[in-house]
Amino acid sequence: MNRTNLNFKLFFSKFILFAFLFAGCASVKTTITSELARPTLENSFHGLLVVDAKTGKEIYNRNGEKYFTPASNTKIVTFYTGVKLLPKNIPTLKYLISQDTLFIEGTGDPSWLHPHLKDSSAINWLKQQNTIALYTKNHDEDRYGPGWAWEDYETYFSPEKTTMPLYGNVIFASHTDGLSVSPSELTQAVLVKDTTLSRDEFVNRFYISPTETDTLEVPFITSDSLTKHLLESAIGKETTLSEHFPEGEKQTLYGLETDSIYKRMLFRSDNFLAEQLLLASSGMLSDTLSTQKAIDHMLNTHLKDLDQQPRWVDGSGLSRYNLFSPRSFVQILEKLHKEVPEERLFGIMPMWGPNSTVKQWKDPTTEPFLFAKSGSVGNNYNLSGYVKTKSGKLLIFSFMNNHYRIPTSEILDTVYSTLKNLHENY
Repeated sequence: MNRTNLNFKLFFSKFILFAFLFAGCASVKTTITSELARPTLENSFHGLLVVDAKTGKEIYNRNGEKYFTPASNTKIVTFYTGVKLLPKNIPTLKYLISQDTLFIEGTGDPSWLHPHLKDSSAINWLKQQNTIALYTKNHDEDRYGPGWAWEDYETYFSPEKTTMPLYGNVIFASHTDGLSVSPSELTQAVLVKDTTLSRDEFVNRFYISPTETDTLEVPFITSDSLTKHLLESAIGKETTLSEHFPEGEKQTLYGLETDSIYKRMLFRSDNFLAEQLLLASSGMLSDTLSTQKAIDHMLNTHLKDLDQQPRWVDGSGLSRYNLFSPRSFVQILEKLHKEVPEERLFGIMPMWGPNSTVKQWKDPTTEPFLFAKSGSVGNNYNLSGYVKTKSGKLLIFSFMNNHYRIPTSEILDTVYSTLKNLHENY
């Protein structure tokens, strides 16, 4: 065979391969377009951007540059903020010794005696100290974020933000074999009563029905005096509240690995952890804890190259003031993929199945291929993350769905079938 024929055969083989791949891509795009053209989606707003993680090639784009209400997809940005600003172990306490008194202040660390994280690092350390003065003024926060719904005050997903949260700033109450309350210091504030309320709006007075079988999780109203009381009970010694923190170089005590907090925040879509992580991140920039300082810093540095600058106001996505585009999420997810090793990243990002986030993959015919964070608030559902394809590629996507009136289950069907098509055919 002469060289000319050989070159022609090689060229022809490459042409056939290219044509096959092009046809496959066109087929994927056609299928996705068909999915999004369902009549039930005509009166709502949908955006999908998909890119190849390795090449950056745009595979599909519909409304990728438009702004959407992100809901808990905002936690992806909080996660990235923690990656950029927080060390491996979260700063759990700052302190300084002055005239034989240990002055302490919180760092926003959410894990102190948290009902699930259950960290006692700072508590055990404080038990070994003598005279302790607690300073709580190192912040410029309101108890709630901007745009949060006021009527959510008694719901489990809306605890108040504080510099030194204890027990996740919630009580757990059950009434199976008698009344059980954690923290126990609030037992006297819980009434067994048949009512639809879980808590009074402006007073720490809680209610549990005598026939309630589930454990209630209800935020409590925080205060300096309550923080002092709960802290004293935990460490077994008295403290004083200080109106000042002495001059000098503060020392830092470290607690849990941040990855364990990120993982629970993303998997459980935990609003409290998200808000506190953003506060803790701000503590790496200033002595004054401030959600806004952390946001401003990220937007002016690590996120200044986003094609559409977001409106970003909180760490959890509870606020409808937040506005992000699918492209912004894809760009942030690209940054995470480049800066965080895959083994670590996919150990933190939740797996997502046909119906929602899953602990265990339940599709026996398919290996886990979706690692993504969902975000939902009334009439809005979004999913952003990574798709592993059968061909070995990694795709980064953001699929945002706003202002629909159909059941969310129909949106989930569309999302899953679209992403599974990418997994199988790209």
